[in-house]
Amino acid sequence: MKRLSEKLVQSWASLGPKFLPFADAATPDLPLSRLLRLSLFQVSVGMALVLLIGTLNRVMIVELGVPASLVAIMVSLPLVFAPFRALIGFRSDTHRSELGWRRVPYIWLGTLVQFGGLAVMPFALLVLSGGGNSASAPAWIGQASAALAFLFVGAGIHITQTVGLALATDLAPQESQPKVVGLMYVMLLLGMIVSAFVFAAVLEDFSPGRLIQVIQGCAITTMILNVIALWKQETRDRNRRFKNPDQPTFKQSWELFCKGDHAIRRLTAVGLGTMAFTMEDVLLEPYGGEILKLSVSSTTFLTATLAIGGLIGFGLASRVLSRGADPFRMASMGALLGLPAFMAVILAAPLASASLFSFGVFLIGFGGGLFGHGTLTATMNLAPPEQRGLALGAWGAVQATGAGIAMALGGVIRDLINYFAMSSYFGPALIDPSTGYIAVYALEIVLLIATIIAMAPLIKQRVLPQPLQTSSGGIGRSS
Repeated sequence: MKRLSEKLVQSWASLGPKFLPFADAATPDLPLSRLLRLSLFQVSVGMALVLLIGTLNRVMIVELGVPASLVAIMVSLPLVFAPFRALIGFRSDTHRSELGWRRVPYIWLGTLVQFGGLAVMPFALLVLSGGGNSASAPAWIGQASAALAFLFVGAGIHITQTVGLALATDLAPQESQPKVVGLMYVMLLLGMIVSAFVFAAVLEDFSPGRLIQVIQGCAITTMILNVIALWKQETRDRNRRFKNPDQPTFKQSWELFCKGDHAIRRLTAVGLGTMAFTMEDVLLEPYGGEILKLSVSSTTFLTATLAIGGLIGFGLASRVLSRGADPFRMASMGALLGLPAFMAVILAAPLASASLFSFGVFLIGFGGGLFGHGTLTATMNLAPPEQRGLALGAWGAVQATGAGIAMALGGVIRDLINYFAMSSYFGPALIDPSTGYIAVYALEIVLLIATIIAMAPLIKQRVLPQPLQTSSGGIGRSS
């Protein structure tokens, strides 16, 4: 049995460099099998993200009848902790531990918080929907309990992901750190794809009881995956029991980071682009169910389609950027691809085309993958060696905050526009439930254009060949 296990691990590791982007980040001291085991924490994060933004938002809006604006706010609540990702990364860098660990305590804390949120979430959702005996309970009890559950899951995700990525960069040599971080995000997308297919299969025959089983299964799976991921990854160092008096404060480190090359403009571009690619997250599945009349199982597959597009985008970006391409140019290409993607989603409603809708969703994921990889690579390349963790935390904080704001605005804007449209404020031509959705998608196109404009000064200008000098001293032509 041991010999068979070794052969399976070797086979998987040998296939990795061929099919997994960034798999070449493995080294003799950090083999691919260990990297893949560490990346299981990203699989658990991806599973939770699919549950929150892929399955629960559709179920809450369509099956449970919760207003889309309330659902959007609920789904965006986990991102309240997003601005603290840079601080979390910094604190894990400087953590003083009697056990000699600095990353493991934070990852374990995030795992417990995420597990707790998932454990109470199904019952909070049932109370929120007002089903059964909960119909006589005050509405605020269901809203508060659901909000608390979503908040716990979000806090756990951000703590686990931020510190887990920092641990991955600790284990890798400096020249391989960006590739290792990229591999972690590819595994996040793979976790989202697998989870989406599993949820779609389990929820084919939807019932509240089946939903409870799915959420509780996610809680248990999260605990198992994260324990396996952490096992014997971080070396204990007894020197971490003592505080370093020369360690700079978070404020000093942040001020130094902001003085970097176009740091604020980079973060602004990341925020705008993230908002453009995520404002539709809580609306895609309700759009498919309400407007295109797709089933719960079919709309859950949309999350897998989105993740597959992102995975292919990450893979292509990895291949191109490894050849020395400009990461900001790659990110701009992703933003440009988002324009026809959202146009396809908009046109799917009047054409009643589920195929066009699926193609648009895939293209959104593909463009988002190019954009995310480009900005991530640029952030890692431009950060000073001693600030890689802080830079990664800042990138994640801006991205997650932008996503939270965008998702909340998406649901609120959809409800407001639909209210005025169905009340004939915009004329009889727009009395249609798809009007609110289309307004949000159109706003995302505007945000993509703003992202391209903000990123334009960051793109390296192509160096033109020097003109040839003629024998008479004049300027000749160069081909």
